[in-house]
Amino acid sequence: MCLGIPGEVLSTVEGPLRMGRVAFGQVIKEVCLAYVPEAQPGDFVVVHAGFAISRVDPEGALRVFAYLEELGETAEKLGGQSP
Repeated sequence: MCLGIPGEVLSTVEGPLRMGRVAFGQVIKEVCLAYVPEAQPGDFVVVHAGFAISRVDPEGALRVFAYLEELGETAEKLGGQSP
């Protein structure tokens, strides 16, 4: 099943392909931010297959992440794969 995971943008790097570091709880990944050019550090984005696909409000992101942690899905989904 494909699943988008919310994460917090920690930093951005401008260039031909806008990239950034995104925190998913304790896990930090490099993510493509090309589809969310408005995203800035401190914003929350939904990430699927290494691409941020939309911004999401912080409360909603934290609520979804809490549900995933309850289910134990974050460790499995973030263990060795890009969200």
